[in-house]
Formats: sequence, structure tokens, C-alpha cells
Amino acid sequence: MGRWEPGARERLREAALELFTDRGYEQTTVADIAQRAGVTARTFFRHFADKREVLFDGSADLAKQVRDVVETTPPTASALDVVAAVLDAIARLTGDDRERARARQAVITANTDLRERELIKQAALTAALTDALRQRDVADTEAGLAAEIGSAVFRVAFSQWGHATDGRDLRDVVRETLTRLRLLTSAETGRPARGGVGNGSITDHA
Repeated sequence: MGRWEPGARERLREAALELFTDRGYEQTTVADIAQRAGVTARTFFRHFADKREVLFDGSADLAKQVRDVVETTPPTASALDVVAAVLDAIARLTGDDRERARARQAVITANTDLRERELIKQAALTAALTDALRQRDVADTEAGLAAEIGSAVFRVAFSQWGHATDGRDLRDVVRETLTRLRLLTSAETGRPARGGVGNGSITDHA
């Protein structure tokens, strides 16, 4: 077969997910994946470092997308508005196939190493967003908080979308989740502190 056979990368991704689902991640080898995809193991390694990375293909592209969106968002936008734009872009890229997302998540959930790799991926995206916000002159603390909030919103929205039985788009679920967060924080901001005005220490609320 040709060295750069068209569609090999996508076929490898689909073959791997099918085998991980049918046989289990640990029981599936690179040779199994390559055979199912109709390519050689050598071709597999031209595209992926190991079988684990098949499930995390595109992480670098997502990090680049985060930076690009932050850079192109109007300078007058607030940190949370920038985060909302980033989440919308990520949802557009990752929310095109709910069934595949469910299958992928099931494989990851069943394997400790994969769960750790997923957390590393999420942390890397959060760090990329934090750094990009700092480049917009957002203060360190606010940049970190906004990025962590964005990560939490996306995790919650992605889980809801993955388990939903309706036809809602991931972008819609992300927007609804972010709106709920804004309403929650607005309600908390307007609520009087218990016990009157304190000095803001933890013991004021003990």
C-alpha cells in the first residue's frame, strides 16, 4: 500500500474505537487496529505514537484553536466572553458525532491510564487558555479562574450532551450551561453575606 494512503488516519481511528469497544482496550493491539483498518503496523506508527494516542488525536489542533479564537476575539470582550467563544469553537469541532463521543468516553472511563491521559489533555487545554488570556492582559488570577471555569462548564455540558436522548447540538448545551453559570454567580453576588459584614475570612462563614 502507498505510504500516504488517503484516509488511513481516519480509518485507524474508527478501527481502534470499534476494537476497543468490542474487545476492550487492553486486549487490542496495534497490529489488530492496523489489520482492521487495512494498513500495516508501520503505517499506524506514522500517524500515532501508540494505541492510546488514537483516542486523543487532535489535541494539538484544539490547543491551537483555543489560541486562535482568543487572539481574534474583540479586545473589548470580557474574559468570560472570550471563554464562551472558545467553548463554542471547541464544541463545533468535537460535537459532530454523539455516538462516537459516547463510545470513546466509555473506553476511557473503563481504563485508569486513559482517564489520566484525558485529565492531562484537559489540563493542557486549560493551561493554553490561561496563557492566551494573559496575552490579552488579563491578570493572572482572573485568567486562571476564567480558564478553569471554562473547563468545568465544558465538562458538565459534554457529559449532559453525551447522555441526552434529544437532538440538541453540543454548542447549544454548552451555551445553556454557561448561561446557568452566569445566573448562578449573579444570584450569589447579590445575596447578603450570612452574619452581616465580616472581614472575608473563612471563619466568618464557619
